[in-house]
Amino acid sequence: MKKTKCLATAFLLFVICSHVAGQEKPEIKQQSKNFFKVNLTAIAFKNYSFQYERVINRKISFAIAYRTMPSSSLPFKNTILDAANNNQDTKDAIDALRLRSSAITPEIRFYLSKKGYGRGFYIAPFYRHATFEATNMKFTYTSGLNSENSISLAGKLSANTGGLLFGSQYSLGKHICIDLWFFGPHYGSGVGNFSGKSSAPLSQTEQDEIRQQLEDFDIPLTTKTITVDANGAAIKLDGPWGGIRSGISLGFKF
Repeated sequence: MKKTKCLATAFLLFVICSHVAGQEKPEIKQQSKNFFKVNLTAIAFKNYSFQYERVINRKISFAIAYRTMPSSSLPFKNTILDAANNNQDTKDAIDALRLRSSAITPEIRFYLSKKGYGRGFYIAPFYRHATFEATNMKFTYTSGLNSENSISLAGKLSANTGGLLFGSQYSLGKHICIDLWFFGPHYGSGVGNFSGKSSAPLSQTEQDEIRQQLEDFDIPLTTKTITVDANGAAIKLDGPWGGIRSGISLGFKF
């Protein structure tokens, strides 16, 4: 449902911008009005990010981006593990975790340079809907005669944020462009639900140990609701969500 609302919002923005296009000056017909770009820096984060931009007039364009990350370990996992403050349970959970994500980001660009038509410095208010799917979130506990066992959690987190991007786009020839995203902070909220079933009924001692590990799994500024019973465990996350957009995109214009 949230993804449908996001697509509806993007379509509405496109319709509004297309209406403005009817008032554009004839000189825009001499300029490239379509840009298809690939974010090169996203690849370092195991992401594949594409953007389509449509020039409306000298000062305004509409763009929509799609980002996806196939199921994989966390980007820069070793750096995150080094920052885990020697908490072995947290390190084990991070090491085993598999993550998949996607995001759709519509934006309206306002070009401030005299060149315009998709060239020069711009500011762009944007909205982002992102989803993160996690599997194999392992938490170990002592079972039976001091033997170790584990329970794996899986689930999904959805986030909705809004922000403002500052960037600059240049032509590298008749059909090639480069788009520099300098700084694009965004902020909003996210909600996630993760759960896992135990292969055997959990004793009260085992439940208490799993509950403590989930409590120790620290996520700053986020409210955690933890449920543990004989059948398994679940955790709900609710709190602020944000990030910063930046990168370099190489594109084809036509």
